[in-house]
Amino acid sequence: MMTRSNSIERDQLEMITLDQLEMITLDQLVPEDHLVRKIERAIDFSFIYPLVEDLYSTLGRPSIDPVVLLKMTFIQYLFGLRSMRQTIKEIETNVAYRWFLGFGFYTEVPHFSTFGKNYKRRFEESELFEQIFYRILKEIMDQGLLREDHIFIDSTHVKASANKRKFEKKIVRKEARAYEAKLQEELNLDRIDNGKKPFPPEKFEKEEIKEIKESTTDPESGYYVKDERTKQFAYSFHAATDRNGFIIGAMVTPGNVHDSHILQPLVQKVMNNVKKPLAVAADAAYKTPAICNFLLENGITPALPYTRPKTKEGYLRKHDYAYDEHYDCYICPQGEILSYTTTTKEGYRQYKSNPLKCVSCPLLEQCTQSQNHQKLIQRHIWEACVEEADHLRHTPEVKEIYARRKETIERAFADAKEKHGMRWTTLRGIKKLSMQAMLTFAAMNLKKLANWTWSSPENA
Repeated sequence: MMTRSNSIERDQLEMITLDQLEMITLDQLVPEDHLVRKIERAIDFSFIYPLVEDLYSTLGRPSIDPVVLLKMTFIQYLFGLRSMRQTIKEIETNVAYRWFLGFGFYTEVPHFSTFGKNYKRRFEESELFEQIFYRILKEIMDQGLLREDHIFIDSTHVKASANKRKFEKKIVRKEARAYEAKLQEELNLDRIDNGKKPFPPEKFEKEEIKEIKESTTDPESGYYVKDERTKQFAYSFHAATDRNGFIIGAMVTPGNVHDSHILQPLVQKVMNNVKKPLAVAADAAYKTPAICNFLLENGITPALPYTRPKTKEGYLRKHDYAYDEHYDCYICPQGEILSYTTTTKEGYRQYKSNPLKCVSCPLLEQCTQSQNHQKLIQRHIWEACVEEADHLRHTPEVKEIYARRKETIERAFADAKEKHGMRWTTLRGIKKLSMQAMLTFAAMNLKKLANWTWSSPENA
C-alpha cells in the first residue's frame, strides 16, 4: 500500500516547540561511525601550526585558524566536492562538517574566497601541501600500515580547464631526460671501445625542437591525444603506491610528457622520503632501456610486462636474429653475420649485413625492404637490462608483484577519479595542480588510515 507523508506534522512540531525546550549538541547529531569522526581520532591536525608559522606575520588582524582553513580543503577533497564555493555551501548546512571544523550551530562560515586569498598570499611559493602529504604518510608508517618493499607506478590524465580548440602552435625545445648525461657518457665510452671517435659536446648540446599545441587558456597544460575521440588539454598525475594501496609519492606534469620520463625522478623521490624499494611494477609504457638500467643499477627488481614486437606482419622479428655477446654481432636465420658499424648519439649500436650475400638470400623478402638489400638491426647499449627484465618477468615472485598492479595503483586512480573529484580540474597551472594532487592523495591516505585504525566506542 502506498503511503503519503503528513506535512502537517512539521507545523505541529513547530507549535509544540513553543511550549517545550529541547537542548541538543552538534556532537549528538554526528553519527559515531561518520568518516570525520574516524579522521579526527586517527590524526592530530595541530601538526599544521609549525608548518605555517613562518608564513604568517605578527602584525595585523587575527587570521582564520590555519588548521580550520586546511580542514576545509580536506572536506573538499575527501568528499569529492567540485569547488571551494560548493564546499562552503555544504559546510553551512552539514552538521558533521561543522563538528569537524569545530564550528557551532551559529558560527559564521568563512567566505569561499578565503582559501584562494591565503593560497596566493602565503602558500603558493611554499611546500606546505607536500609537507602535509608526507606528515600523514609518516603517521601511516608509525602505525605499521605501510608495505613499501614493492611499489607500483603509473599515471593518469586529468582534464585541464581549457578549451581544446583555443590554442597556438609553437616551436619549443625538447625537454631533457633525467638519464641524458649518463647516456652521453656511456655511449661515448662504447664508441671508444669499438674504435670510434667520441661525439663532441656540441653534438649533444644542439637543441632538438618540436612543434606543440599550447593552450591560450592554460599554457602550462599539455595537448594529450589518446585516440581520435580523446584529444584534449590535460595534466598527468604520476603516482606510486605500496602493496596496501597507500600513495607514497606523486608528481604532476603537462599531459604531453611521456610516462617513462618521470619514473626515475618519482622513484628517486620515494627513495629520499620513504625508503628504497625492492621492486617496482609498472606497465608497458615504462619498459625502456633507460628505466631497466636505472632500476637494476640501484638493486631494484623491475616487474614489467611482456611487450609485443613492433615488426610489420610477415617480416622476421628481432628475436629471430641471435645476438652473440662474445663477438658482438648478430647472426641471421641463414647463418650470415651482421657486424657492428657504429653507435648513434641516441645510444643505439647498429649492426649491418653484407648486401652482396643478402641479394641472393631466399628470406630477403621477409628480412628487409632496404633498396640496397642490407639488413639493419639496432641494439641499445642498455639492451641487456631489458633482456634481464624479460627473464625476471617469468619468475613466480615478479608475476605475483605485477598482478597486484590492478589492486593498487589502478584502484587508487579509479577511486581518485570516481570519489575524490580528480577526473577534471577547475584550477590552472602546474603549482595549483600540484596542490590538488597532494591534497587529493593526502585525503585518500587519510581516509584509508582512518578506516583501518577505527574501532567504534562499543568495541574499543
